[in-house]
Amino acid sequence: MTKSRRKPAYTLHRPTGQARVRIGGKDHYLGEYGSPESRDRYDDLIAEWFASDGDVSRYSLTIDDLALLFMAHAEGYYRHKDGTPTGETTNLRHALGFVIRSHGRTRARDFGPLKLKDVRDAMISAGMCRSNVNRQIHRVKRLFAWGVENERVPAAVYQSLQAVAGLRRGRSKARESAPVAPVPQGTVDATLPHLPGVVADMVRLQLLCGARPGEICSIRPCDITRGLNGVWTYRPATHKTEHHGRERRIFIGPEGQAVLSRYLDRDPEAYCFWPAEADAERNAVRRANRRSPLTPSQAARKRKGRTHRARYTKDTYNRAVGRGCEMAFGMPAELRNVGRTVARLQDVTEKQRDAEKLRLSTAAAAWRAEYCWSPNQLRHSRATAIRERYGLEAAATVLGHADPRVTEIYAERDFAMAAKVMREIG
Repeated sequence: MTKSRRKPAYTLHRPTGQARVRIGGKDHYLGEYGSPESRDRYDDLIAEWFASDGDVSRYSLTIDDLALLFMAHAEGYYRHKDGTPTGETTNLRHALGFVIRSHGRTRARDFGPLKLKDVRDAMISAGMCRSNVNRQIHRVKRLFAWGVENERVPAAVYQSLQAVAGLRRGRSKARESAPVAPVPQGTVDATLPHLPGVVADMVRLQLLCGARPGEICSIRPCDITRGLNGVWTYRPATHKTEHHGRERRIFIGPEGQAVLSRYLDRDPEAYCFWPAEADAERNAVRRANRRSPLTPSQAARKRKGRTHRARYTKDTYNRAVGRGCEMAFGMPAELRNVGRTVARLQDVTEKQRDAEKLRLSTAAAAWRAEYCWSPNQLRHSRATAIRERYGLEAAATVLGHADPRVTEIYAERDFAMAAKVMREIG
């Protein structure tokens, strides 16, 4: 390539406020215009431009640039069969945020094990537990693996990062996560009256069949097969381990069938559990308890209605259960909505307001840790009950745990065992 006599100019990209240089027809963004970092980045690129006879090395990307390219790939790659994004893109974005904040302007080729340990220390300081830190560091390594695969990063960079071992229990400053414990039946029973009817039925069904929260949220009539042996089979359209080629069957016995049958008269491809029904129930209670009539504007909004979500997600299901726990076990009003409580404070300084917000937030988190439970605990409750009565293998089979030691020749026998278990207790 013939190099121009004129050195590429350091310019302002007005829409973003960043410095920019165009080399070989390609724009390189350098950071905030006029900042020392952008000037250093410009000098490095120009030095490479001279040394490479007019072209910039493909290994000149900063981590900012590499992360943008990788996330564009991830948003298209990590998707369910129906085209909706999986939660992995959110996890990747969170993990890469730690790298970008501390080393975003670093050349990807200059990122090594010590910088990766700096990122890991930042995760620990942010309060992440050891197992989560290990998962997030693995995602950071995946960024550089993708860079090597696409010839954006030298292979030696990824190879060096592999030398950073995962944190071991008791050998790091990272806190240990508490194991997910089963939720006592009495606690569930105390919460159910405070849940919307739809959410209460979701809880009952999940406790009976041991499905994952996301699987309960995704049930559709077309996914249910009514067996002649008295057991229904639910085959989720998508599930956690499908990318490993595993089939997922969830067996529903007579008690679970009684709960689910009320929701099977919908369109076959519609979701069984609708947030709109819970909203309507909650609004009806509010209207019944009103002390004054609806104003004209409120009545107009009621007639107009609003667009409802098509189904619950794991997060909205979890929040609905959390609200039920708050009502069932009497969470103090000042802790239930910390922002509103702090906003009502009078004659206090900003520093005092921040301190009070921190105090209330800490107290609210401690209260929820003691009294609130999550839908995922229901799965553990069912696993414990089945293991005690039928053994570990039966529990793993009913709950659909992926175990590489179990070969495919056992699949039919396992499904028969799971159906037998749920016929008797589900």
